[in-house]
Amino acid sequence: MEQMTLTKQEARRFLLAHQHLWPPYALEGKSGVVQYIRHVGCIQFDPLNIVGHNHDLALQARITDFQPAMMQELLYADRQLLDGWDKNMSIYHVEDWPYFQRYREQNRKQPRRSGEKIEAALHHVRRAIEERGPLSSLDLEMKQVVDWWWSPTTLARAALESMYLWGELVIHHKVHTRRVYDFASRHLPQELLSAADPNESDEQFYEWYALRRIGSMGLLWNKSGDGWLGIADFKSAKRQAAINALLKQEKIVEAQVEGINAPLYLRSCDLPFLQTIRDTEEMLPRASILAPLDNLLWERRLLEAIFDFTYRWEVYKPVHEREYGYYVLPVLYGDRFVARFEPGRDKESGVLQIKQWWWESGIKPNEPLKAELHRCFQRFLRYLNCEKIVIDRKIATLNAIEWLLSQ
Repeated sequence: MEQMTLTKQEARRFLLAHQHLWPPYALEGKSGVVQYIRHVGCIQFDPLNIVGHNHDLALQARITDFQPAMMQELLYADRQLLDGWDKNMSIYHVEDWPYFQRYREQNRKQPRRSGEKIEAALHHVRRAIEERGPLSSLDLEMKQVVDWWWSPTTLARAALESMYLWGELVIHHKVHTRRVYDFASRHLPQELLSAADPNESDEQFYEWYALRRIGSMGLLWNKSGDGWLGIADFKSAKRQAAINALLKQEKIVEAQVEGINAPLYLRSCDLPFLQTIRDTEEMLPRASILAPLDNLLWERRLLEAIFDFTYRWEVYKPVHEREYGYYVLPVLYGDRFVARFEPGRDKESGVLQIKQWWWESGIKPNEPLKAELHRCFQRFLRYLNCEKIVIDRKIATLNAIEWLLSQ
């Protein structure tokens, strides 16, 4: 299949349409959530909750009148979605469970820190869950501190996380970010639990995963970077082999985007959709607020190359090293990023705080842009169940955004 050529505008619009952001808010209800996650494979989870968790922020930009309760139901009542490891900690559809069998087997077999202590505790943990039902680490009398992946933790937590990683347990529900576990056999169908790994070889697995990750974003290049994070041992040679195989099988297509030297790849199944985007007449620009770990933002260097927008998540940077702020969200208008802001929320008073605001270089807000951003922030208020926006007078005046305060 011949290489395609795309303008940057075509690349931007394809990416946004692929991500259900051009236009935004086009999906509805829990069925819309499932449709989007099936389409992109997964969305990333992060425990920070400033104005919602990352996955909630990602979905409020795509789902009309989205509320976090929808995800709680899909995860822990309907069991259509699962917490699992994909693009780091993520949420994906339950039907993908068999494809991650390799990871579960690796986690069961590989040596673990404090492995002997964990093995000795497993019988007690299993018996406790069998007799008492879903449990968190706080519910087990196993307070001994042991070495664990990132830092020392309790034996209870290390044992529960081990059983979760090899698939014996699933997350029953969460209390804030604390996980409550139960046996997977109590919540997933037996035919799913006993299903064979669809990929018979490591090569097939990496081909499947490369295709999945390209679909998670829409367009992706073959460069080391955050776009490929979470795929274990997927070094350059293996990545190149997987991409070559997918090209030979005609499951992906190579595209050259103006001004970008490296080729990009998209799924062949998305070609009709790309042509539709090319044939679509101009749409009225819509505005949306994106999550810091939104699928569109995963490969930051590619984002900069296509959108001329540089974004870094600075929550783990020391204050003096931050260019913007602690938890900053991008603002999209049409097919361009126009601003970013640092939010805060006072749940008791129902207030969304705009702590800081930055217009992107060259943006001169006109009346249509202001009107659409105002509608966007009113939708954001409803998502947060907040009643009003508060902005420091100096910040509002400096950035000329007083109009955001009108109801």
